[in-house]
Amino acid sequence: MSTNTAFGIYVHWPFCAAKCPYCDFNSHVHHGKFDEDSFVSAYIKEIETTARRAPERLVESIFFGGGTPSLMKPASVGTILDAIAKNWQVADKVEITLEANPTSVEAERFRGYRAAGVNRVSLGVQSLRPEPLARLGRLHSVEDAVAAVRLAQSIFDRSSFDIIYARPDQTLGQWEDELTEALALSEGHLSLYQLTIESGTRYFDLFNAGKLKMPSEDLSADMFEMTQELTASYGLPAYEISNHARPGQESRHNLIYWRYGEYAGIGPGAHGRLIMGGARHATAAERMPFKWWEKVIETGDGLVTDDTLTWDEEGDEYLVMGLRLREGIDPARYQALARRALTSTQIDFLKGIGFIETLPNGRLRVTDKGWPVLDAVVADLAA
Repeated sequence: MSTNTAFGIYVHWPFCAAKCPYCDFNSHVHHGKFDEDSFVSAYIKEIETTARRAPERLVESIFFGGGTPSLMKPASVGTILDAIAKNWQVADKVEITLEANPTSVEAERFRGYRAAGVNRVSLGVQSLRPEPLARLGRLHSVEDAVAAVRLAQSIFDRSSFDIIYARPDQTLGQWEDELTEALALSEGHLSLYQLTIESGTRYFDLFNAGKLKMPSEDLSADMFEMTQELTASYGLPAYEISNHARPGQESRHNLIYWRYGEYAGIGPGAHGRLIMGGARHATAAERMPFKWWEKVIETGDGLVTDDTLTWDEEGDEYLVMGLRLREGIDPARYQALARRALTSTQIDFLKGIGFIETLPNGRLRVTDKGWPVLDAVVADLAA
């Protein structure tokens, strides 16, 4: 079977100082006493168990996501990294990313994370305007954000930050001004996400109650198109539908996902894709942090799902992930995964309306015209 041999590890830290109204991630605000060292011991145990199930891998990336991993003590990050290195071989040039919020308290920890082994940070800036920051539930100011970005750039070899656009009441001109500032601040990588209303969030309730006015589809499409043009003009073109980088500054960890590689999920709610016994397994851990802790202490891991994917499911996942990339997908790899070829009539139809194209190297990718309707393109190809 054709596979992507890159292997990464995702470490989920589920705790946040506050729950943002748009967030549907597995994040939790914990009040009261908390024994971080005991919690970290469960991560070590789950790493050991996972390494026994998926041994002899070369770890090329490690990503601490959340939640808010920058609430962790640098020593905790170091302990988890030591456990990974003890149980797997780690590449000499491994990318180790930590997500952080740009509050001044967390920014002061940056040097500690760098000493622990982190060599890349991803900052949740979300906006460079004070009113939207407040509406998004962020606890930092614009000044905090700019200071944290600049500090990160001075300490880490590589860094990135996120901005959310297509926000309530935002105009195209406002977004162009804000994006221009973000591009001037960035040194190599930007993640730019259109705001989506997700079930179970505070924004979902407000939207359904008519208290949240979102941009129209046409305005959102104009914002997306302008984003592609402006980022490219600054030398940070999109290499993925929401991610922009100078050549060589791409997130190597996220490329493992999008290229349909193999990765282990560690921590509450973490997902993984592991190849065991010649089959790809989809794994997921218990979402509730303290239930996960109890399960790991009792059984060695927090898994609540361990499904062997069918050929069709592998093919579908490869399409969903790979077509997000500017480099596109390899039709031969799709055929190896799904045990069937993509349908030529569907390809010809989508080419005819300008949504996909074949590159000189034979790869198939979504065009600029097709990217805004990516989900529909994927559905047509998978049919």
